[in-house]
Amino acid sequence: FRTGDLGANWFAILSGNVDVCVPSENGKGHTLICTLGAGTAFGESILYDTPRNATIITSSSVMLLRVEQKDFKILWERNKQYLHGVITSLSQLTNTIDPKRRASEFDPSLIPQVASSKFFKDDPTRNPALPIVPNTSVRIQHAAYVLRTCILGKAPQMIRDRKYHLKMHRSCLVGSEMVDWLIHQSPIVHSRSQAVGMWQALLEEGAIAHVSQEHYFKDKYLFYRFSGDEDGTLIRPGNVEQNECGEQLADVILTLAQVGPDAMLRMILRKPPHERTIDDLEIIYDELLHVKALSHLSSLVKRELAGVLIFEAHPFKGEVLCTQGEEGNSWYVILKGSVQCVVYGKGVVGTFHEGDDFGKLSLVNNSPGTSTIILNEDNTHFLRVDKDDFNRVLRDVEANTIKLKEFGKDVLILDKVPINAKTADGTYQVCYKYFVMSGTAEKILEHFLETYICVNYEEGDTSLDDFLSTYVIFMPINQICTRLLAIYKAKPQQRLGESADLVLQQKVKVIRFILEWYDASRETFFEDSKINVFLDELHQLIRVDMKIFVQLKEEIKLIEAIIENNDTDHKDIRKSKLPWKQRNSIDKSKMIRPSDEVIFKVYCADHTYTTMKMRVDTPASRIIRVAADKLGLRSDQPDDLKLCEVKSTGERIIYKESDVSISCGLSLNGRLFLAPADHLDALVPLPEQEGLTRGTWQKLEMFGSKELAYAITMYDYELFMAINQHELLYQVFGRYKYGKITANLDVFMRRFNEIQFWIVTEICLTPSPGKRVQLLRKFIKLASYCKEFRNLNAFFAIVMGLSNIAVSRLSITWERLPSKIKRMFSEFETLMDPSRNHRVYRSTLTKMTPPIILFMPLLLKDLTFIHEGNKTYLIEGLVNFEKMRMLSHTLRTKKICRSQVLQLQVPQGAKNMSEIQEYVRELHVIDNQRILNQLSNKLEPRQT
Repeated sequence: FRTGDLGANWFAILSGNVDVCVPSENGKGHTLICTLGAGTAFGESILYDTPRNATIITSSSVMLLRVEQKDFKILWERNKQYLHGVITSLSQLTNTIDPKRRASEFDPSLIPQVASSKFFKDDPTRNPALPIVPNTSVRIQHAAYVLRTCILGKAPQMIRDRKYHLKMHRSCLVGSEMVDWLIHQSPIVHSRSQAVGMWQALLEEGAIAHVSQEHYFKDKYLFYRFSGDEDGTLIRPGNVEQNECGEQLADVILTLAQVGPDAMLRMILRKPPHERTIDDLEIIYDELLHVKALSHLSSLVKRELAGVLIFEAHPFKGEVLCTQGEEGNSWYVILKGSVQCVVYGKGVVGTFHEGDDFGKLSLVNNSPGTSTIILNEDNTHFLRVDKDDFNRVLRDVEANTIKLKEFGKDVLILDKVPINAKTADGTYQVCYKYFVMSGTAEKILEHFLETYICVNYEEGDTSLDDFLSTYVIFMPINQICTRLLAIYKAKPQQRLGESADLVLQQKVKVIRFILEWYDASRETFFEDSKINVFLDELHQLIRVDMKIFVQLKEEIKLIEAIIENNDTDHKDIRKSKLPWKQRNSIDKSKMIRPSDEVIFKVYCADHTYTTMKMRVDTPASRIIRVAADKLGLRSDQPDDLKLCEVKSTGERIIYKESDVSISCGLSLNGRLFLAPADHLDALVPLPEQEGLTRGTWQKLEMFGSKELAYAITMYDYELFMAINQHELLYQVFGRYKYGKITANLDVFMRRFNEIQFWIVTEICLTPSPGKRVQLLRKFIKLASYCKEFRNLNAFFAIVMGLSNIAVSRLSITWERLPSKIKRMFSEFETLMDPSRNHRVYRSTLTKMTPPIILFMPLLLKDLTFIHEGNKTYLIEGLVNFEKMRMLSHTLRTKKICRSQVLQLQVPQGAKNMSEIQEYVRELHVIDNQRILNQLSNKLEPRQT
């Protein structure tokens, strides 16, 4: 070990010798103090957790006894009187040496370094300049061939001999020129960093390389060459070859754009940890958010892991990674591939896949491994954390935690987190700040009131927004109002040093918090009647306090502005009088509110029905009572009658008595039925629930694809903007727990299914093969326009409709499509690729600018993943605010997508626009997959 290291072991020498050295006074080299031989022991600094006092270097072959820190401390406590005589104290040696002996300089080359440069240079998993596979894949080899041919054909001057530092490099290119060239070839390449990732995808498989294999791909004046060009002989490709490669270039660039982000991530992970930049660590952290094995860890632990994770790649299956009985030295997370877990005497007992981890138990318990791990696939990739880093990260997390106690109990726990803070000169630098990890609901509210209201906090700090986005989960509105009133009404205790200035400050903070609260949830702020009572009481208190604190005259105007905006609910909210913040918004008149009334039918088993008009938030129990009276249903047991939905497939869904917004949550062709519990099996769908019998292809022939996409997008945008973010949380956590409606979300999700089954229905109801091909082509172009209009929800619904088995099996119809349209659909299917947690879709989303209509099912999946992987309440009932922060971060995607108003131009030359808009708002579909399959089989019977 070296001077200054933190020790983990105590040593005794069995045979051989070690030299004890310290850094010389001039900072160059090391001074030899003495040599320790057999029978001596050293390393007592572990008793006090202090850094090592000297550097120990083996001067011959040495055999040692090693005792780990926790065991040695036990030995020391029990046997101090014996151990005092056998320890060689390095601290005493280094503090009492003769100054004259410092003149003896020790050879610095013998001092072990943090990491051997030779080790990094020769290890592909630690050196991103080397390939990670023994052989280049066919796909990457082909991509390199196409790119090289196109460069030689279009810009042959890029590949030439170059001289640098008196050395000639044959047939090479410059990294920055390669980036420039790739960007100019396709609009798919949006940025230089994206192009770097695409070239790195070639480099990591050996298709290109740095001329001296010293650098991974960089956007700099560095030389790279294609594999096979080392001899410097270049043959210009023929015209036929150039034309073929020119036609394939777009597909190659699309392929590289898909694999580039992964290659960039692997490049960063293969860097030595001390070379990773802040941006590198952020990229690794973003990846760790989606790793299943790490879902239970806090953000702070994940950020710490980002700095120590090591990438490890193994090219061939069958290799033994860990052996049962051996000491565990690392914790592994599978990034790609799978491994088999083998236990002696039992054989293979399990298989770990992407996102799983292993090796943790051995590290935590300092015990041998309990199984053997064997690679199950070729080209398997891991994230590895070595033992020292594993222990240090966990220990550092605890050391960076602050716990606040009240009445002897923990009420708030904060962790120190690095953030990018803006400096006075406009640049950013890393600093540390304590963030709430968990706490009681009221203490979290008080913390934000104290530290985020009337305070200039960092631009990127979203903690207050995290609270206001998620409070509905853990803190009811009446609890917030009660606590805010208690803080506002609090009387100063002068004996505790509470002055009038402090009282005024607290009152202002309460008012300003309410303004932030209102601004974060304007559309739903007044849905709870308790808010009105609270504001009225607060308004009266402020009027009284104005006699003492004149400064409150300005504050009361803000509260009055909020109350007035509620009274003039139908005004355009953009005309708000509130001065503290203005933002883009739209008229929310289309939003479904709990007090809105809806008309719906409730059927009996004999298909007689009654029509009802009720509020959206009417619970199922009341619907049952009223419908039973109207239908003349009587039951001896009050709980005997059940309200259920009967789908077109015959499936029945029984509602709980507390369920609300029932009519808005019905499936596409679902109907409400009321029947005794023992008669539910007799309920069958209505004939009308089967849906259409004739398609509307003749009408669709009159509509242009772009006009249809415009009408669909405008209507979808209207539905999307009506969704309140809290509805997503109610949906994920269980709406029955909160008694809140999710009608707007239900309608939007129903719209997704409606478009999807509309596609399938229309194709299956088009009997003419020629017309069916035209319709299929129209729908693919419709998807293209929806993507252009950034309506991702409709885009995915259309693509999923076209991928439905009833459509995808129509091989004769698909074969008649032009190849260009087929390629377009293949690209669309790539966007739906679910691998790596829908990486392609997420990458596409980040490159779009608002407004964007999100693919809502995936957003709900992300929220569900966070909810199920993290407890809402921790030990002693503390709210897990780290979970709230993750939920808010996911919800922020929706906020960003809605941050701008949609302003689409009506397509030029559009005809029948009003008819098209009416058509897309009332789509009639068949949602019974069995019927759709039967129709499909009639169009193209199965071939035996």
